[in-house]
Amino acid sequence: MIRLTLLLLGTEFVRRRWPWLAALGALWLAAGIVIFIDAFDGVLYFPIHVFGVLILIEGLLSLIAAFNGIDSRRRNRLRLVKAVLFIVAALLILDPYPDGEFVLAMLFGTIFLIAGALRVSAAYVVRFSGWKQAMVAGGLELLFAIFTLEPWPTHYQGTVPYCIGFGLAITGWSLLRLALRLRKLPPTASLSLLTGRGGRFDNQPVVWARGTPGEQRGDLIVHVWTPVGSADGAMRQPLIDRYIAAVDGKGRISTGHAALEVAPDIYISHYPAVELDRSPSDFASTLRATHENDVAGKFQPSYAEEAAGWCDSTEQVRFNEYNLIRLRAYWQAYRQDTTYNLTNRNCSSSTVHALETALEGVIGQRGGRWFTFARVLLSPETWVAAQLYRRADTMAWTPGLVLDYARTLHRIVDPSPVAWLTIARVAWRTWRRRYPSTADTASSNSP
Repeated sequence: MIRLTLLLLGTEFVRRRWPWLAALGALWLAAGIVIFIDAFDGVLYFPIHVFGVLILIEGLLSLIAAFNGIDSRRRNRLRLVKAVLFIVAALLILDPYPDGEFVLAMLFGTIFLIAGALRVSAAYVVRFSGWKQAMVAGGLELLFAIFTLEPWPTHYQGTVPYCIGFGLAITGWSLLRLALRLRKLPPTASLSLLTGRGGRFDNQPVVWARGTPGEQRGDLIVHVWTPVGSADGAMRQPLIDRYIAAVDGKGRISTGHAALEVAPDIYISHYPAVELDRSPSDFASTLRATHENDVAGKFQPSYAEEAAGWCDSTEQVRFNEYNLIRLRAYWQAYRQDTTYNLTNRNCSSSTVHALETALEGVIGQRGGRWFTFARVLLSPETWVAAQLYRRADTMAWTPGLVLDYARTLHRIVDPSPVAWLTIARVAWRTWRRRYPSTADTASSNSP
């Protein structure tokens, strides 16, 4: 969440305010450690019920956003899951249920256990740059999950403070480390390439001349061919055929495709020069993001030619505000190397890095400064986007993840109208339908 928030605010925000960001990170880190230690003696000084109210409000806001009638897209499942988890946890904290602490411990412990196991297994299989550090981080999550699941030392009464302290400490450490790392960031360097796995693998980072978005010509379009949408007669496998791969009627695997277009002269579509062997028996051996799996790649000339030779993209996400100069600089640097790697330098990762580069600073240029920082950081969409980025960065970017990530970024940079106003209007119309005489009387008596 911190990374994405700073990315959308831009390089200038980071360079000018890194001491304040570092101080905020140190404060969160210290607060997390204090809260964690405070829970060990069973006497809690941290206002648990206040925290319960806060996460209940956050859960309700996420639930409202998930069912927002203005948004034409389908309901975001991750946002809905977050809302349910937050509301359940808040009710268990606020309600003096005798076994509430035990239920919370099982809930949080299971979440940390699954997250740690996924991180360790993905790092071991993919072997991306920094995979050993990722395994250590996953191991710490597993240890904390075990600590949360077992009753020592407070018989589950300290579960909530433990999790709050752990979360604050991790967030504070991440913010402090990122602020110190970026304090000498060149004014024309890309924040996304310096903090993402793809940037380290490409060994760039990209630097370009200063510019403004005034050169824009048309919408930035993210094209996605989902695995199930690009396979003929695909056998349905929920989640797998959405985010990983689909198998057609002949047993061939389709992983889908992703590309980015700004007409008339930018089309970023990275593809292997020779079709990879994607039979089920050999597919697993190509998942490692190591150099022995690097192959020659090629760049498709345009969307029209690619669609004519294959099929139209399944989904499109359009952005009308972006920095074309930065996008051109990224594309100019990236296309110098055609190397393709299925899990580390593929069509999806190139699309995501290009999109982030184009959107870098798009919110920061609107003004607002610290208020904008808080609003973006606390947005439910930012939480969802951060979870998607985390999953993809520890495994691999796939077309399905690109689609969800692009849609979530679109909601952040171009949010729907205020949901509360919409809810008030719907409530008023519902009341008028149920109590027409009362509503009409109120309307007639109003000045």
